[in-house]
Amino acid sequence: MKTILNTNYVKKIFYLSILFLAAPVFAQEKIEEKKVNISGSIDAYYQTNLSASDNVAQSFGTSFADELGFALGMANIITTYEGEKTGVVADITFGPRGESATGGFNLNQLYTYWKVSKGTTLTMGRFNTYLGYEVISAVENFNYSTSYLFSSGPFSHVGVKADFSLSDDFSLMLAFMNVTDTNNNLTGAYSVGVQLGYSDQFLNFYYDDGEVLGFEVDYTGGFDVLDSFFLGINAAYADNDGNGFYGGVLYPQLAVSEEFKIGLRGEYFSVMSDMINDDSSVTGLTLTGSYTVENLTIKPEIRLDTWSDEMPYVNADGLTSDKLSSFLIAAIYSF
Repeated sequence: MKTILNTNYVKKIFYLSILFLAAPVFAQEKIEEKKVNISGSIDAYYQTNLSASDNVAQSFGTSFADELGFALGMANIITTYEGEKTGVVADITFGPRGESATGGFNLNQLYTYWKVSKGTTLTMGRFNTYLGYEVISAVENFNYSTSYLFSSGPFSHVGVKADFSLSDDFSLMLAFMNVTDTNNNLTGAYSVGVQLGYSDQFLNFYYDDGEVLGFEVDYTGGFDVLDSFFLGINAAYADNDGNGFYGGVLYPQLAVSEEFKIGLRGEYFSVMSDMINDDSSVTGLTLTGSYTVENLTIKPEIRLDTWSDEMPYVNADGLTSDKLSSFLIAAIYSF
C-alpha cells in the first residue's frame, strides 16, 4: 500500500527546518548589533561693531564669538556607544570655539558610564559642567554669544560623578574631580560638586579649597509660562577669599511659529576683588532671532553691554567708552 504525502505538509516541514537552522545565525546578528550613534555640528558667523569701528580689535570680554567680520565657531563630532548597562561618549572639537573651551585639547567630552541600577549611574572621564544655563556647543544655546556668568564659571570637569534618580521629580548628583578645567593634575588639588534637582530646577554647588574658583553656588532653571513662551533663569555667586563674581540672567523666549523664535538675554554681572572697594558691574542685553529650516539654524543677534565704572571699550571716535554694541548673524548646522 502506497502512502500519499500531503504537499503542503512537506513544505511546512521544509520551511521550519530552514528557520530552525538559521535561528542561531539571526540571534548572533542581533547580539552583535552595536548601538553606535554619530552626531555633531558646525557653526560660523559674521560680526560687526555698531558703536565702534571694526578697525579696532575689541570684544565684549565673554567667551567665543569674539572676532569681527566672517569667523569660524567650531565643528564637533560626537560618537556614542550604548550597551545595556554601560556606554561611552567621545566629543571631538575643531576650530576656535572648541580650542578656547578645551584649552587646545580638542576633546570637549570623553567619558564612560555604568548604569549600576535603575536609578544610579556612575560616570568617569571629562564631562561638561553642571553649573550654569549655557553650554559650549552653539546648538544647545538660544543666544549665539555667551553670558558673563557662563564665561566666568567652569567649562568642563575631569573626574567621577554619581547621578541618582530619587523619584520622578527629584535628582541628586555627587562629584569628585580635579579643579575646574584641569586635565593633568600636577598639584594634587581636587574639587567636589553637588547638584540637587527638582522638576528641571537645579541648585548647584562647587568647592575647590581656593585653588581656582573657591566656592560657587548656582541656580539654573526655567518655566513654561505659556505654550509658546519660556522663561529661563540663571543666578550664581562665587567667592575665592574675597575675589569672585555674582550675577543673574533672564532668558525670555517666544515661539512665533514652528520655524521662528525670538529671545532676549538680560544679564547683570558684577566682579568682586579685594584690591578695590567698589565692585565693577556690567548690564548686558542680547536680542536673538532663531530661524530653523531642516537641520540649519540662522541666528541674527544684536548685543549691547554697559559697564558701571570702567571704560573697557573704544567708541567710533576712538575714545574710551563704557558701552559696546554689535550685530552678528550665525549659521549653525547639526546632524
